[in-house]
Amino acid sequence: MKQVVISGTGLYTPTQSISNDELVAAFNTYVDTYNAQHADEIAAGTVTELAQSSSAFIEKASGIKSRFVINKEGIIDPQRMKPFIAERSNDEASLQCEMAIAAAKEALEQAGKTVDDVDAVIVACSNLQRAYPAVAVEVQTALGIQGFAYDMNVACSSATFGIQAAVNAIQTGSARCVLMVNPEICTAHLNFRDRDSHFIFGDACTAVILEDSELASSEHQYKVLGTKLQTVFSNNIRNNAGFLNRCDESGLNNPDKLFIQNGRKVFKEVCPMVAKQITAHIGELGIEAGDLTRMWLHQANLSMNQLISKRVLGREATEAEAPVILDTYANTSSAGSIIAYHLHKADMQTGQKGVICSFGAGYSIGSVVIEKL
Repeated sequence: MKQVVISGTGLYTPTQSISNDELVAAFNTYVDTYNAQHADEIAAGTVTELAQSSSAFIEKASGIKSRFVINKEGIIDPQRMKPFIAERSNDEASLQCEMAIAAAKEALEQAGKTVDDVDAVIVACSNLQRAYPAVAVEVQTALGIQGFAYDMNVACSSATFGIQAAVNAIQTGSARCVLMVNPEICTAHLNFRDRDSHFIFGDACTAVILEDSELASSEHQYKVLGTKLQTVFSNNIRNNAGFLNRCDESGLNNPDKLFIQNGRKVFKEVCPMVAKQITAHIGELGIEAGDLTRMWLHQANLSMNQLISKRVLGREATEAEAPVILDTYANTSSAGSIIAYHLHKADMQTGQKGVICSFGAGYSIGSVVIEKL
């Protein structure tokens, strides 16, 4: 069976960023306005008074301090509280295509590859900006790649599931080299008027080049020792936006057409599942927890990552062992674990091992165990 390596990664970061203080200022202005407008109903008990947010609450609840966004102005406008992203004509490149190309170029450069070396493109992310044609085919054509391309969605685990799909394509011979990209515009499906979640997401795009090890020539290569996927259905993280919404107008503006979650249940149920999967996965590969140099975990919540890494290692993980990027990027869905990997892999030494792990809506969990060559 062919050995597959990750030979390059790329990252696109938007130029605009929003601090917790800026986000809270907009949210609290909205809350004050809402409460004033509904003062009589609040006093009568027919409307619930909204509570203000705070930077201290956000950081304690999540570990997030800021987030990069495609559009800042619309989000921090208390009258709007959503990004303004202009609709483009069909003759223009889509926003997700632009993001993917930017990340892909860096990944190709790291891998020492040109578009002629790539046979397939996978766009894997939590939300695609249209149903069809596939964004992946648009990216493929824009870059000038021959072969095939397709979109896939497994929410926050899309990247690790996409890596397994790429590994399978290479091992079966349907591709020599695969570009897997994760253009996440998370702020477009976030309810910035919900106190429990208005701070969670940011925007970013990551890219990964996977190829047959016999064809790889990059300076830094990471052998894929194994991949493991798991899904269990749950409604605790959900987004009901879809083409059927127009068939019942009464639900068009309901909160469930954006991101909703039961955070406490997610924390309680997902953390042990993830720790169990990582432990089982490395065990199947004959690797002890103490042999892991690094865990690049999904960047959703600092407490979740700390608990998962502690359960895997049997002790508190150091910042080097479980690097955190969500303080500045926030939760970027499937891109999060890849951002952590992209920014914290250069110091890995030959023979050292690590695991890229994502988890989220579905529930879905994906783990990729790698070794630095």
